[in-house]
Amino acid sequence: MSETEIQEETQTEHPSSTATTSTTSEKERESESTLPRWLRPGTRARRRIVALGIYLACVVVFAIVAGKQRIAEHTPFNHYALVANAWLHGRQDLPGGAPHYAQGNDFAEFEGKTYISFPPFPAVLMLPFVAIAGSPEAFRDGQFIIWLAGIGPALLFLILEKLRDQGRSEWGETFNATLALLFAFGTVYFFTAVQGTVWFAAHVVGVGLAAAYMLVAIDAKRPWLAGLLCACGWATRPTLLLTSIFFALEAVRVSCEAKGGLPAEGTFVERARETLRRLDAGAFLRKCIPFAIPILGAFAILSWMNSTRFHTASPFAGHEFLGIRWRPRIDKWGLFGYHYLAKNLGIMLTSLPWFPPAGTRPHGAPPFQINLHGLALWFTTPLYFWLFRPKKATWLYGSLAVTAVVCALMNALYQNSGWLQFGYRFSNDYAILLFIMLALSGRKPGLAFQVAAIWGIAWNLFGAMTFDRGGPAAQYYFAEGTQSVVYQPD
Repeated sequence: MSETEIQEETQTEHPSSTATTSTTSEKERESESTLPRWLRPGTRARRRIVALGIYLACVVVFAIVAGKQRIAEHTPFNHYALVANAWLHGRQDLPGGAPHYAQGNDFAEFEGKTYISFPPFPAVLMLPFVAIAGSPEAFRDGQFIIWLAGIGPALLFLILEKLRDQGRSEWGETFNATLALLFAFGTVYFFTAVQGTVWFAAHVVGVGLAAAYMLVAIDAKRPWLAGLLCACGWATRPTLLLTSIFFALEAVRVSCEAKGGLPAEGTFVERARETLRRLDAGAFLRKCIPFAIPILGAFAILSWMNSTRFHTASPFAGHEFLGIRWRPRIDKWGLFGYHYLAKNLGIMLTSLPWFPPAGTRPHGAPPFQINLHGLALWFTTPLYFWLFRPKKATWLYGSLAVTAVVCALMNALYQNSGWLQFGYRFSNDYAILLFIMLALSGRKPGLAFQVAAIWGIAWNLFGAMTFDRGGPAAQYYFAEGTQSVVYQPD
């Protein structure tokens, strides 16, 4: 259906969004008129101010929970700062090899040289600051990531406000701001944001890029910028390349508008055929070609980097050269494959805290333990249950769902479950999409929703305060270096 039809149907189904405006009392209108223009509801300035408030709230909370050491010192796994330092010395391998404090963790060895095989865009962001600091050890990479960590939630709020303007979401400013804060503190993004180390730094940068991308990809209005953000996302977290599916689906929708919009009747096959008939191929290509150009450019850059490092033109190469203890499984099964699917799905969907058998808990031991493969996604964020019963399924909701599922499947086929982690951290790659879907679902946030939100905040606060902290907090986690123990032994 066309954009106009979507808005009309949304207003018909949820008349409160328009009725609230039409029935606003004169007293309320007078109260609003006394506010400065930049504070009046619905204005762009006010939205930016609220977004800034969300950003600052996130940064302050993340900084407090992270603690002084992570803010005042470099992290032990400052791989991106090491990459930036290598570039400043005109090389791609690390001068002097891997630093001793990194314990040889996740470095790629090839022909006697040491490289960082993680996608490099976060290092691009750090480059000028490492140059100013003078060395990667003088650069506070953990603090830098905390400064970035508020961007994703703030941009999520702006996305939800944009959808409200379009009539696609019935929720107001307060709920949209609340949902953005729930993303920050009620999901695994919370523990991710306070780590600062290479694996989690990539997630923080990736979430910010994914949110910025979604803001411009909706309606496919700014294809070149959307493509650039998607390319930077891919050069941070490879999974984010698959969010291009969303742009393609939006381009299909807007390219059908001149011929009546998307068909709303008939079987799936009939509607697919009618969509192809209505599709303006020229308009579709005018969206997709500018979108693809930055992505192809990023492919070319990574291909050049890999050809000079690993003698392969593949832009996806690098991690197969990691000097890690489970390297044999990569050599045998590859970086991605069906072999890993059952294990990863089990962790993502079924991993729960471990409780000791009755009467066996030693004095002073914690009441439960968490396997460092992480907790199930629904356990840390039960709000995701609300995604399965949308009040009205629209093209936008379906596009988001398809994109999120494909991203989740790619992660489920990866050789690593996300270990070490408190919760399923790979969900950060598509969590922005899931929270947009929550806003579009149309279900009223009743008592159960509120309880689920509180549960999510409580558990993710626990994870942020205990994961990788050492000392007594380490007793809450079960560590097993081979990664072979997924469930509690009998």
